[in-house]
Order: sequence, then structure tokens, then C-alpha cells
Amino acid sequence: MSELPAILVAEEDFNRLSSMIEKQGHSETAAALDEELSRSTLVPLADIPDTVVTMNTAVRFQDEDSKKEHQLTLVYPHEMGDGDGKISILAPAGSALLGLSVGESIKWPVRGRKDLHLKIISVQREK
Repeated sequence: MSELPAILVAEEDFNRLSSMIEKQGHSETAAALDEELSRSTLVPLADIPDTVVTMNTAVRFQDEDSKKEHQLTLVYPHEMGDGDGKISILAPAGSALLGLSVGESIKWPVRGRKDLHLKIISVQREK
């Protein structure tokens, strides 16, 4: 896993996500998110650069294989609603996006499908 970039995670997000993982039990998605969090550097939300993906940020990214661009807001599962324009932190690509910075790419394995190769183009944090 040496190809995974270091990630910054807001302390507030980390605490809320850790609590959510505990409530999820031992699901595969919770375990994957927990692994992401375990390699993060914690920083107060106010000190996170505007170029870093945090919870409730709109993330514009490119699938480097198809070259298609997408914009999704990274949300907690209970905030999904109709899911339009949103991605859950418990989705494989959702947890892969957390803590990345503009310009970074990540390869994310998806069971039963080929790996995703995502590159962050821009981040817009909710005010």
C-alpha cells in the first residue's frame, strides 16, 4: 500500500467517523474507512487547507481511465437522501477521496470490478 498518499483529516470529522465505524460493527466498508483513517494526519478543521477533501465538500474529480469528470459531495450515510450528486463516506470511492488534495490521484480496488483511478481536480467546502 505504499502508493497511497498521506491524507489530512479534520479532527472533527475523525471523531464523528470513528464513532460511526463503531456503530457499523465489523462491516467491510467500515473496515476500509477505518484503514483510511488509520493513515491520516489529524488537523483541526479550521487549519485544513481549502484544497483538501473533508466531509461535506463538493469534490470534482476525474476517472483517469475514462477521462470523465464527476462532481460529488462527500456525505455521511444519513445525509444521502436521494443520493443525487452525493457520495457516502462508506462507498469505496467515498472513503478513498477523504483527505486527498487537489492534484492527487488514488487507485482504489473495487471488488468484482477493475480498480478506480481518481484524480482530484477541485474542492469546494460548504461554508
